Amino acid sequence: MPDSADRTTQFLELLTAHDRALGLYVHGLVPRDAAAEDILQHTKMLLWKHFDDFTPGTNFLAWARTIAFHQILTHRRQKKREHLPLDEDALEALGHAVSELAQEASPRHEALRECIGRLPTEHRQLVTLRYFDELEIGQIAEKVKRTEAAVYRALSRVRMTLMECVQKRMEATP
Repeated sequence: MPDSADRTTQFLELLTAHDRALGLYVHGLVPRDAAAEDILQHTKMLLWKHFDDFTPGTNFLAWARTIAFHQILTHRRQKKREHLPLDEDALEALGHAVSELAQEASPRHEALRECIGRLPTEHRQLVTLRYFDELEIGQIAEKVKRTEAAVYRALSRVRMTLMECVQKRMEATP
């Protein structure tokens, strides 16, 4: 039986490795960001609380998604009076689809990753601020000391460059 420090380290390593995929899963199934974040935090607490039930060597992400899915269902039951566009069966089917898509490292994603890596530093910074840090255009303009219009134009050019790069890479891939 591993000691509690080893078990804590193991949990944190697994959670860190799968945190983004778990977040994408929950946010893909819950339309409101605040509710998704609450569910995600509660799920992480439950993962830790029940980590002794997890079998090392098995699929941590699948286990975590199952717990998250049950938390989403609980949340939906509590919000029953609100209009919820999907029934539980549709939500479950969507959950499986989101899981499969999130696990794919498609050739298109790989091409995009390579193309982003080839961007000049300034353009890569814009992409990072907009799509990874999820900042608004006004916030980006302040940060890079440019006008909002200049940021819009630059992002438009960067998106076009990335689209062309990805298309070329996809055509070159057999």
